[in-house]
Amino acid sequence: MGILDKIKSLLPKRKEPELKNNVPQEKENIRKTFGKYCNANHGTTDGKLCAKCTAVLSTVLIKISRCPYGIGKPICEQCETPCFGERFTNDFNEIMKGGGKKMLLSHPMMTVKHKLASLGAEYAKMQRDKKTSDKQKAETEKLKAKFANATRSPKKSKKRKKK
Repeated sequence: MGILDKIKSLLPKRKEPELKNNVPQEKENIRKTFGKYCNANHGTTDGKLCAKCTAVLSTVLIKISRCPYGIGKPICEQCETPCFGERFTNDFNEIMKGGGKKMLLSHPMMTVKHKLASLGAEYAKMQRDKKTSDKQKAETEKLKAKFANATRSPKKSKKRKKK
């Protein structure tokens, strides 16, 4: 047993990362953002919503509850399979972008945490894409090498004719 093994045995063991349920926090973020947006753009007060914003919010919250990713769901704006439908997705993205600016002033920590989660999701997606592209390149190289070996024909020996 070497010195490095002894040092490693003294260090605390790493726990497996736990999957946190971020859905309730995300719903709360969305509710507050919708309230800020609607108050600023539709003349409502005290976080109350107009009819249009209420319809979009209720649809979004129902769809989030039924998300196929479960508690490990990505942030909706980063999701590859938006489940709101095209109309609601466009309205949702518009409201979230418009309300995000207001949220930075009233709820700065919530906004920063959301932005960090968004960047984390982008980074994870980038790493995943990089791994898949690396695998595809390796498979392509293998196929090229296999094809090159298969197409090489053995050298034909030329028989000389006797005169």
